[in-house]
Amino acid sequence: MNLKRTFGAILTILGIIGLIYAAFIFAGSTANQSMRTAIIYGVLGIIFFISGIGLVKRTKDEA
Repeated sequence: MNLKRTFGAILTILGIIGLIYAAFIFAGSTANQSMRTAIIYGVLGIIFFISGIGLVKRTKDEA
């Protein structure tokens, strides 16, 4: 079991969830506060997603 790959997968899943939640907030937003919340969740989702994918790609597969 490779701990770095597992952590990368968890970060990737959290990033996807954050991006989906940001899109859900953005689709139903009418006020400025909701837009700000959607941007925050979107940025955090992108950061988690990119870091998770990068961690999975850089980690060597050892048997």
